[in-house]
Amino acid sequence: MPENRIDTTGARKPRRGQEHFAAEIDEGGLGAVDAVRTSDVPSNMWRDAWREMRRRPMFWVAAAIIVLVVTVAAFPSWFTSVDPRLDCELSNSLQGPQAGHPFGFDFLGCDIYSRTIYGARASVVVGVLATSMVVILGTAIGSVAGYFAGWFDTVLSRLTDIFFAVPLVLAAIVIMSLTETRTSFTVAIVLAAFGWTSIARITRGTVMSVKNNEFVTAARSLGMGRGGILVRHVLPNSAAPIIVYATVALGTFIVAEATLSFLGIGLPPSVVSWGGDIAAAQRSIRVAPQILFYPAGGLALTVLGFIMMGDVVRDALDPKARKR
Repeated sequence: MPENRIDTTGARKPRRGQEHFAAEIDEGGLGAVDAVRTSDVPSNMWRDAWREMRRRPMFWVAAAIIVLVVTVAAFPSWFTSVDPRLDCELSNSLQGPQAGHPFGFDFLGCDIYSRTIYGARASVVVGVLATSMVVILGTAIGSVAGYFAGWFDTVLSRLTDIFFAVPLVLAAIVIMSLTETRTSFTVAIVLAAFGWTSIARITRGTVMSVKNNEFVTAARSLGMGRGGILVRHVLPNSAAPIIVYATVALGTFIVAEATLSFLGIGLPPSVVSWGGDIAAAQRSIRVAPQILFYPAGGLALTVLGFIMMGDVVRDALDPKARKR
């Protein structure tokens, strides 16, 4: 038998760069052999999930919506040459569609199409920033609480329960009403400060389940520290529910930003946003309903795309769902 194969198990030949690890496994016994077999599980899981998602039309529809929205938010000048804040004429107030202005004009004579295009940027920026902060903070707190247990779990779990009891939108309204400087970053921080609890609880439960697997025991028997095991083995195998929640949460935070802007305590009027345009459309909704329809439609389409993508990713990463 070649020297780089594992004795008595019939395991496959190690990949390039794994010879040293295979030598350690020969000394570690059958428990360590299971670690080698399990090391390929995450990659196989993501490969199977990608194969499953590609077969679903909903994935391609959601991906097309998300790519379109992100492209519009990143490069709005590709889709319109009209400045939604400067190119406004009161003489065009509430006028219908014209050449170069397919959606007509709002109450102040501003082009509705350009405002709908530029409004995507504020919503997407806030959603991405808030989701990134929530994932980092919630994953850190949940993983430490679930893996180290003991007083770590007690303190962090009680802290999570306290923040979980505070409604996200209500807390954001109170904090934003006391804030003088309102930017996309400020709104994202406020939403993340009270929106990390769900992902922390999800991460905690997943980590508590993963840390009892045999490959964690094998890594510990090989002398790996607790922090290294958490980062290199436990978190990668706990990533699936985190990614699913983050995909859906992004749409939730976009709605939360639009709600704050609609109430007048989110982004300032100088920033073009869908929530602000929806609020401004109330004064003339009876005579010009298109003022409300287009920004509300852009918001609904964006949220729908992320929710659909979250459903597809959830089904692809759930083995039980794949069997059904």
